[in-house]
Amino acid sequence: METPLVVDIHTHVYPPSYMDMLRARRTVPYVHDPPSGALPRLIILSSDDDQSIPLDQRGRPVDTSYSDINVKLAFMRQHGINSSVISLANPWLDFLAPEEAQIWAQRINDDLEGTCARVNSAADPEKRLGLHEKETLFAMGALPLSAPSADIIVGEIHRLKTLPHIRGVIMGTSGLGKGLDDRRLDLVWAALQETGLILFLHPHYGLPDEAFGGPDATNRYGHVLPLALGFPLETTIAVTRMLLSGVFDRFSRLKILLAHSGGTLPFLAGRIESCILHERKFLANGGNVPGPQRSVWDILRTNIYLDAVVYGKAGLEAAVQASGGADRLLFGTDHPFFPPLDDKEGEDWPSVTTNYKAINASFAGDADSISAVLGGNAVRILDLK
Repeated sequence: METPLVVDIHTHVYPPSYMDMLRARRTVPYVHDPPSGALPRLIILSSDDDQSIPLDQRGRPVDTSYSDINVKLAFMRQHGINSSVISLANPWLDFLAPEEAQIWAQRINDDLEGTCARVNSAADPEKRLGLHEKETLFAMGALPLSAPSADIIVGEIHRLKTLPHIRGVIMGTSGLGKGLDDRRLDLVWAALQETGLILFLHPHYGLPDEAFGGPDATNRYGHVLPLALGFPLETTIAVTRMLLSGVFDRFSRLKILLAHSGGTLPFLAGRIESCILHERKFLANGGNVPGPQRSVWDILRTNIYLDAVVYGKAGLEAAVQASGGADRLLFGTDHPFFPPLDDKEGEDWPSVTTNYKAINASFAGDADSISAVLGGNAVRILDLK
């Protein structure tokens, strides 16, 4: 049987220009280069910037896997990945001053497009995306969300549509600063719907410190609570706010890919739907608030796609059940985050092999579904050709 095509739709890169920008900063997010010559430290979360921790130990060490595309290609080769849809990792460009946002968005997006073009130009054009011998790249663009005008954001969306290797945009959950139910984002949703570009929604901001014991808690357990629980709940809350505010009613063709298998949305969809049906503030129950016109289930099976970055069969099966089948699920790795801990050269990344195992276990004996999740769905949904 032919080995299925594998497409990684959740894989990040910080282009060198982005790293240089972070090096010039002194507040979160920033990069610190220890004078000892040790690996740079990436401080991207407020919890990383703990003043009680020496500067040389804050955040996470970042090696060349974060910014060197050749390291990305070697990682793909090692794990049998044929094509990757790269995207800027959090916190994207959300932190930029308004006057800088457009310039940096265009620069970063042009960097991503140029990288994909250089890599793909080496591939045999007759075999591209049918090949198993050569890795190819596509990208999700970044948006200048802090720009002084929504027209600038919309303009960049339309420009991205003209770039041959851009297949969508990546965005965090704060939007323009007030969440994704902010009506000022309607121009952005309209532009994405018009261009057909998919929105890759990725968490970054997590939950308030109080949810994890407060900022001064003596034992914060490192990143476990913010990443394992804060990120998935952040995604769930953001998408539910979009639903409640009628975003999916107004933009019925909007396409969204949710990171980390949709957070907790697949598991909690039934509970969300029940609460909506019983909410007395909505017109349907005699209130004065319109409320959503479409069900959670309809949106999950029409507007939303889920990556398979959930690291276990139980979570993956919940994602499949909520989305209505295997045709809306896409393989991802979250590279370069969660690397092997023992630094053995050539060792497979558990964060990748765990996802492979979960997919194979969830669709045991169903080769067509496995092939679809590993790559076929991405080719179809993102038009990778």
